[in-house]
Amino acid sequence: MSDLYLPLKLLHVLGAAVLFGTGLGIAFFQWMAHRTHDAATIAATARIVVIADATFTLTAVVLQPLTGYGLARSLGLPLGEPWIATSLALYVVVGCCWLPVVWIQLRLRDLAIEALRERRALSTDYDRLFRIWFGLGWPAFIGVIAIFALMIWKPTLW
Repeated sequence: MSDLYLPLKLLHVLGAAVLFGTGLGIAFFQWMAHRTHDAATIAATARIVVIADATFTLTAVVLQPLTGYGLARSLGLPLGEPWIATSLALYVVVGCCWLPVVWIQLRLRDLAIEALRERRALSTDYDRLFRIWFGLGWPAFIGVIAIFALMIWKPTLW
């Protein structure tokens, strides 16, 4: 085990906490804003959500594989170790859910701003995109929890 193991582990755990916590926080605030059906509330919340995603989530998304790779190397574990390979596959699935969510959040923000500017109700496009955003959140949320479980238990899968 190298001298970098504990600092890498700290960064990895912090990155995971930021990834999970920011995702959960963003989902909560966007959901609560959506429930108001008020374009001004939704626009203001979505502006902050987009900034939080770009600042915190994106940083953690980059940090996690780098620190994970460093941890595996310092422990002499191959990336093909079943629990690591499964974690990486789930990470890709989560990322495939998150990327469209980022675009959708931008569109939700813009649609709310348009509705506010034009003094009209939110469009059917807004409702459709929100349902997709909400739907993509569940596999991402469950995937992150599964990755946490794999990291903690390190099960023998095959």
